[in-house]
Amino acid sequence: MMEVTLHDGHTIQVEVYGDGPSLLLPVNPHPIQGQQADEMRKWGADPALGRTLIEGLSDTYRVIAFDYEGHVMQVPKPETLTPANVTSDLLAIADSAGAGQFAYYGYSWLALAGLQLAIRTRRLSALVMGGFPPIDGPYREMLSVTMATHRMSSSGTTWEGKNSPQTASSEDFDWSTVEVSLSDAQTKQFVTLYQALQEFNDREAQSGLACPRLCFAGTADRIQYGERWGDVLVDIAGPLVRQRQELEALGWDVQTLDGLDHTQAMQAASVLPVVCPWLHVKLF
Repeated sequence: MMEVTLHDGHTIQVEVYGDGPSLLLPVNPHPIQGQQADEMRKWGADPALGRTLIEGLSDTYRVIAFDYEGHVMQVPKPETLTPANVTSDLLAIADSAGAGQFAYYGYSWLALAGLQLAIRTRRLSALVMGGFPPIDGPYREMLSVTMATHRMSSSGTTWEGKNSPQTASSEDFDWSTVEVSLSDAQTKQFVTLYQALQEFNDREAQSGLACPRLCFAGTADRIQYGERWGDVLVDIAGPLVRQRQELEALGWDVQTLDGLDHTQAMQAASVLPVVCPWLHVKLF
């Protein structure tokens, strides 16, 4: 285990498993236990997701694992969680692990982070984006959702929801179903992130990508937010289904997982059969 200093001076724990080509994996290496784990299982989430992914990949790859989502929730970065700073953090982690070249897999907003990383460095040997489309990404919709959540956290509004930040799975953060026990700083950092992405043109960015790349999502990955969020629809699956030919022409391999929603498609049983054979072809 090592500690790496991030852009704001705080440190994150990084653990390395296995041998082979380096793979940056932003997951929690330690299974969640107790009541929190029981609540996660009720909603189809695996409290040991990060550990299961590590075990499924570290027999072939040198997995560099770090809980970036957990870190930013514990040490919020309300003014500085920008794409450039996230990229800086990921590169600092790779540097500390001695990974000159490395693959990257991220899911949901951590997939978005991988795309930002890929256009800012030539060190990526492969990029896998799960649960977030490489083109026609829902940047405007997610800004609306996170701004609404931030307003509620600032005003102290609470309501009953099926998940809380403690029971939601590490990388699957459905803002419409959480209780707003989140702090102002925790929600503001995601407003900062999506504000910084409002002028980002993901189609123009494709010309800056050089590494092999894969995107995948469940075909049922569409989240309809309620009235508190302005009835916003965040459509993750749509761009992969509708623009599959365009994505392939742009150099992406595309996988859609039939009938799976955002949470189901992020589970190891869905991810490993897609990611492992693809990485093997691209990295060996």
